[in-house]
Amino acid sequence: MCDGTATAGLMKVWPGHFATISVAATSVCCRETDKKQKDDLEGTGLKGSVKLIANNKKAYHDYFIDEKYECGIELFGTEVKSIRMGKCSIKEAFVRIDHHHEAWIYGMHVNPYEKGNIFNKDPLRARKLLLHKSELLKLSGKIAEKGYTLVPLQVYFKNSLVKVEIGLARGKKLYDKREDIAKKDQRRELEREFKVKNLY
Repeated sequence: MCDGTATAGLMKVWPGHFATISVAATSVCCRETDKKQKDDLEGTGLKGSVKLIANNKKAYHDYFIDEKYECGIELFGTEVKSIRMGKCSIKEAFVRIDHHHEAWIYGMHVNPYEKGNIFNKDPLRARKLLLHKSELLKLSGKIAEKGYTLVPLQVYFKNSLVKVEIGLARGKKLYDKREDIAKKDQRRELEREFKVKNLY
């Protein structure tokens, strides 16, 4: 709910009679909130109908992401509540597929739920990712090729369910990282120049 300054107005009740009403100026506040949420999702590839929880920007610095997959994830109730509060990080996480062709995410940190008590689980426990069998077989084949690995990219809520986006990735060489940094610096410089020109 947005907070706003109340303003007085008149509403026609029936012919010849008016009543004073108080109208909360919430429309502007709500528009600003919607815009902020849209800006937060910009560049993540997610639509506005989902709520982004954790984003692994480091993965894009260290890897080329060739393909992306959306996964379900097995969680306990207290973990879902903690994630809903934003208490989740995948900065140090990685994904592996075992010999049973099941995908697991390791190093995903979910803070213990503050009211979970004995129901809380190990914050860094391995968690099973849910993918279609055909996707798991395809990814297993790709990982068997030299240079491929799986990295978590994002954690988000979609239709009240927690989803994890993973990427089929190839490690970048040092010169690739330097080139990326140079491109980012160039883009920032162009943005600064554009802002300066618009001031005059």
